[in-house]
Amino acid sequence: MCGINGIVNYREKPIDNILGMNEAILHRGPDAGDYYLDEQNKVVLGHRRLSILDLSENGAQPMRTADDRYVICYNGEIYNHAELLDTMYAEGFRGRLKGTSDTEILIEAIAFWGLRRTLDYVKGMFALALYDRLEEKLYLTRDRVGEKPLYYGMVDGSFVFASDIGSIRSLTYFRNSVNHDVLGLYLQYGYIPAPYSIYTGICKLCPGTVLRLDIHTLQFTTETYYDMRAVAFHGEQNPFSGTREEAADRLEKLLQDTVRGQMISDVPLGAFLSGGIDSSLVVSMMQSVSDRPVKTFTIGFDVEKYNEAEYAKDIARHLGTDHTELYVGQREAFDVIHNLSKAYTEPFADSSQIPTMLVSRMTREHVTVSLSGDGGDELFCGYSLYQGAASEWKSLQKRIGKIPMKRLIGRCAGALSGNNDGILYKLGNYLTIPDMETAHWRNGLENGTMFGLLRKKCENPIPFGKKKLIACSNTEYQAGMLKAPEHNLMLMDLLQYHPDDILVKVDRAGMFYSLETRIPLLDRDVMDFAWSLPLSYKMSRDENGKQITKRVMRDVLYRHVPREMMERPKKGFSVPLSTWLREGELNEWATQLLQDGRGVASEYINTKQVDRMWADYLQYGKWTEKIWYLLMLYQWMTEYLA
Repeated sequence: MCGINGIVNYREKPIDNILGMNEAILHRGPDAGDYYLDEQNKVVLGHRRLSILDLSENGAQPMRTADDRYVICYNGEIYNHAELLDTMYAEGFRGRLKGTSDTEILIEAIAFWGLRRTLDYVKGMFALALYDRLEEKLYLTRDRVGEKPLYYGMVDGSFVFASDIGSIRSLTYFRNSVNHDVLGLYLQYGYIPAPYSIYTGICKLCPGTVLRLDIHTLQFTTETYYDMRAVAFHGEQNPFSGTREEAADRLEKLLQDTVRGQMISDVPLGAFLSGGIDSSLVVSMMQSVSDRPVKTFTIGFDVEKYNEAEYAKDIARHLGTDHTELYVGQREAFDVIHNLSKAYTEPFADSSQIPTMLVSRMTREHVTVSLSGDGGDELFCGYSLYQGAASEWKSLQKRIGKIPMKRLIGRCAGALSGNNDGILYKLGNYLTIPDMETAHWRNGLENGTMFGLLRKKCENPIPFGKKKLIACSNTEYQAGMLKAPEHNLMLMDLLQYHPDDILVKVDRAGMFYSLETRIPLLDRDVMDFAWSLPLSYKMSRDENGKQITKRVMRDVLYRHVPREMMERPKKGFSVPLSTWLREGELNEWATQLLQDGRGVASEYINTKQVDRMWADYLQYGKWTEKIWYLLMLYQWMTEYLA
């Protein structure tokens, strides 16, 4: 796990700038750092290292191939690197490696097979830059799901890239302005979806994509090497034909193999254990393939509604793990909240970032690598939103289906609303939803409040408006692509919400404390298998008519953990934020932030409307989610724009 960056056609002081970019991502790689400079072609590449495999200098980067053609800067882990090397030898590779790092195997594989074939082989999480000195091309690529981040774009005539947007911002000639157009998306989702970033001219490389840059013309093209849509469609068209018990057998074997591969490390390793289905399953698999107690970590809260620490302790005791827990309250949350804009470096507002930061900080005191259970909800139909989506959509259609000219009425009502919150806006939204997928991506636009927040009027994504928001993955999703309605929602989330929210949350929180996080449920083979399973193996009703989610995951888990330990309501990984923000230190912090940030925010946000929303929140408890979005936006602006 590391941090990478680089500049092509650098403007000035290449060494000073690349060292500055490295310094900005020191937390991603505190163990070592270096750079590669090609003065003739004006290319400079930087790297910060968090040593996980081959702790010697043989694993240092930037790294060159033995034939000196390629230079690589790489962030991540290739879990099947040993198998990769065996395959290379079987096919005629005769090179001699200096060390045992996955980086060296990866770059020699690229030299042997080419980048595209290597990407087809590898299993792992990664973002990398590959400089081809012979063809004078730079390649950027990112893993299939988007576990590892990669930003790129133009800064004053230079092409730049980095693991973190803060690294790009450190350039002495960085002057890129805030991208007004993405603020509407941010206020809808609480994050900025790919390919956009908070700055004009800077993009996120989409998961499963290769970017190819001509270092002289700075012209580039992008190509998809892994398409989650195609994988999902293929899985649904070629369904698993065995029984649910056979599916559980297959999933257990896949997970054990995956977990075994992801437990390879030359430094201490453990796992997050929240007490939920996903993390408990991952830890169960870890313990089943380990000959010693796995180190597990959890945090708890004094507020019962949010506390799963007692459940996690019981599971850890049953599995025999070496368990560490920490109970936290508003004081501890207050400490990490001050660092959120530094950790995420562009506006980001999933409030579960707070416990994720807290558990990452505690875990790093004991280990350098931690496995996580993320991905189960999106792959195995775990969110409550999926459970009732189809029936609710049918009910909605039944209610409005007989209204004559409903869409025309909806467009007229919406147009008359002028994007202002009220009955006309809501009626316009209600009557112009053509399908369940549109209802899903419109989540967060149930009223017109967000449009009144923006100084520069964003384009309205709802058809009754005059304009539209800039497009993102969900707005461009083809409705009805998959047969099962729930599968469409799951795929939409895997294309946008999961990489741009969940994986950002986990990566930035872990790396802020120099903790590598790994996610076994996002293994390529596990994902392929999950998409082949019929919906009834993921979600169905039991003999009492109760809706059960993640059925095949539970089938595997109950082979290792008693059913009665897991049969309880899902709490999620969250904090009592609504209560905390209305009292004590966090209330004082939020009030002061809204006051101090008013000046810089007023160029972009209607601060008077923010003040009204804050008053409504304090008095009536309204707008909790949007208030957090605004607080994180204000914090980012005061940190980086003031």
